[in-house]
Amino acid sequence: MECHVRYEGDDDPEKCTARKLARFDLVALHNSARETPSGIVLDPHAEQALSPADRRDADNRVVALDCSWETADAERFSLRGPHRALPFLVAANPVNYGTPFQLTTAEALAGACCVLGERDVAETLLSKFRWGHTFLELNDEPLRRYAACADSAEVVAVQSEYLADAD
Repeated sequence: MECHVRYEGDDDPEKCTARKLARFDLVALHNSARETPSGIVLDPHAEQALSPADRRDADNRVVALDCSWETADAERFSLRGPHRALPFLVAANPVNYGTPFQLTTAEALAGACCVLGERDVAETLLSKFRWGHTFLELNDEPLRRYAACADSAEVVAVQSEYLADAD
């Protein structure tokens, strides 16, 4: 599974997980939407949840947008490929630990890889961070359940259970 990042560069470079992954040649950074290849675009504004069924549309690529949460509006996600929202996952990074849906780019890519059946890729991505294993531990059950779903509707049903428990 290839991981690509449309890199905005508006976060602290020292804390940027996408830049760190690029230093290890685990992701490719792209400075414009035009140069970013098509693939499954991780988009919190998407109408459909990511599911294992998306593997057939992936071109073996997952694309994330690396930008500040404050500027992550729908227009920023104008990238080629099917847009999918990650289901309920909890952040393990030191800034947003325990917060649902507030994932770093590394966590988002790893979560997507797990849902798409590429857990080994997720483990490799997260191995570069002291807290990386914690993301997989915190989200082990939901990630395994999402990966066992047939389609987006099943993923949303599983996600609904976690959201109900969070209330």
